Formats: sequence, structure tokens, C-alpha cells
Amino acid sequence: MPYYAYCLQSEEGYHYTGHTQDRDVRMMNHRLKTTHHTKKGTNWRIVYSREFETRGEAMKHEKWLKSGVGREWLKKNIAGWSPPKAE
Repeated sequence: MPYYAYCLQSEEGYHYTGHTQDRDVRMMNHRLKTTHHTKKGTNWRIVYSREFETRGEAMKHEKWLKSGVGREWLKKNIAGWSPPKAE
């Protein structure tokens, strides 16, 4: 079974980057607010996802996405990747 590195964006513009083996269950957890880091936002959606054969590869890619280079790549390549809306 494959693993995935993924990025989410909320309606308010918040971002979350993670990895999982089951995207459907993980998205349900995010939407039900059972995941600590995504309790703040609403209507989370996947804006980027990449499949890997191993958990280690997915974790390595997640770490890269969270790095300065990865964040810059997301800003340039993912439509709407911007800071959260002002409250």
C-alpha cells in the first residue's frame, strides 16, 4: 500500500503538511477536527499530494516541503498558496 505526502489548505488560508497511508481517513480526521494542528481551520482541501512506495520516502518529502526551499516551491507551484486571511 502506498504512502502520501500532502499539503492542505483551509478556507481561511491556513496550511498543513503531513504524510499518511490512507488519505481518505486522514482527511476525515482533519475535517472532523480530531487533528490538533487543523482544528483552527474549516473546509480543508488537498492542494498537493504525491505518492511514495515507503513511509520513509513520504516522510523525507514532507520534511522537504516544510523546509525553506519546499515552502518557496509551494508558493510558486501551488495555486492560492498564500498566508492566512487577516482576522
